Amino acid sequence: MTAQANDVHVISTSSLGDRSYLATDGEAALVVDPQRDVDRILALAGRLGVRITHVLETHIHNDYVSGGLELSRLTGAAYGVAAADEVPFERVPLADGDVVEVSSSMRVKVLATPGHTFHHLSYALDGPDGPEGVFTGGSLLFGTTGRTDLLGHHHAEDLARHQHASARRLAELLPDGVRVWPTHGFGSFCSATQASGDDSTLGREKQINPALRLAADEFVHETLAGLDAYPAYYAHMGVANLAGPEPVDLRTPVQADPRELRDRLERGEWVVDLRNRKAYVGSHLAGTVSLGLDGPMATWLGWMIEWGAPVTLLGETPDQVAQARRELVRIGIDRIAAAAAGAPEELAASPDQLRSLPTATFDGLASAMDGAVPDGLPAPDVVLDVRLKNEWDASHVRGAVHIPLPELAGRMDDVPHGAVWVHCGSGYRATAAASLLARAGRRVVLVDDAFDRAESEGVPMAVA
Repeated sequence: MTAQANDVHVISTSSLGDRSYLATDGEAALVVDPQRDVDRILALAGRLGVRITHVLETHIHNDYVSGGLELSRLTGAAYGVAAADEVPFERVPLADGDVVEVSSSMRVKVLATPGHTFHHLSYALDGPDGPEGVFTGGSLLFGTTGRTDLLGHHHAEDLARHQHASARRLAELLPDGVRVWPTHGFGSFCSATQASGDDSTLGREKQINPALRLAADEFVHETLAGLDAYPAYYAHMGVANLAGPEPVDLRTPVQADPRELRDRLERGEWVVDLRNRKAYVGSHLAGTVSLGLDGPMATWLGWMIEWGAPVTLLGETPDQVAQARRELVRIGIDRIAAAAAGAPEELAASPDQLRSLPTATFDGLASAMDGAVPDGLPAPDVVLDVRLKNEWDASHVRGAVHIPLPELAGRMDDVPHGAVWVHCGSGYRATAAASLLARAGRRVVLVDDAFDRAESEGVPMAVA
């Protein structure tokens, strides 16, 4: 009788575009690249009735604070980290060719796959009948690879060449049917380009992945040309992970009353409205910033704020505040100055604090640019595009001003005078931008629409 294959369970963190994994033979369990809020992983192990015996990191992460050290402390699991990474905490040093015996029916072979980082490791999972899959971290992703510039642009080309060689090495060492289990690539800025699909094998990657289809020079050129900006908070993640992250703190933040909220807003602090943008547009406290939990709130907030600046969270419910707290500790924002829950009318110290945002579609923008301004809206003196550079280069509104959202708070003086009609790719970033503009006293109209509709609605377009 054929022995049973190991089960691999995915723990997704969609807000950051990452995945962690728990592999088990039914008794022992291995965890790869855990996020900081390890209670999710402990709960999964409890539901499965398995014991976590090993925790492995594919690399020192730059996009989130790792939960690996804390998970190993809580479970007594062996904690495997690349031997070449110098860290102050106890770990099992791993290097190319090592074998980790998880159980009699499950073992992992360590494969050096530099590229995303210099010391990056992948882990090939063997079951009773041979190789089952490979945990590739930031190396081979679905239809792409991990970006190679996170350690500095001066290393990007060298690491891109390593990345190409590492992908080829995996394809040569492992059978086509082996499953690929990457950590990044599901919206993560650690991905060199947008990942493709939700599941893959090495055989599929040989057909679609540039690292396995292109020659080294062509791959390097294409990879470097496609790199865009990445979140500013990444600068703090690697430092925290090398030092050994502190245990996560998910306690409820101090609750603020309406008077305190008003005081924080008057001081110009970051007070973040977590509701979806439709609710924010209808009514919000003046000076708040819209970053709804229905989008990558932590990514954009962590990218925009001065690191360590006080942050106050506003939600419709305490559950929204708790969810936001969880999202933020994943990127190392541990100290929340205050929080409150309720409708804007309940959180306002006085009715004159309440505001709304005028909105339009790209059809309305096309009409306004043609001189037929929709009723109740100001004529656009400037169209502001807050998407990233690669998006702008591909296509943009003719005559628009381009300031990526992460730069907007520090570049208000670069926004021309007059009424600003602001857009992004879908409406999420534009709402955040509109809230920042309104906070700065600008007259603003939010274009809450999908950018891929702009041209068909008659908006004049251009390319870089």
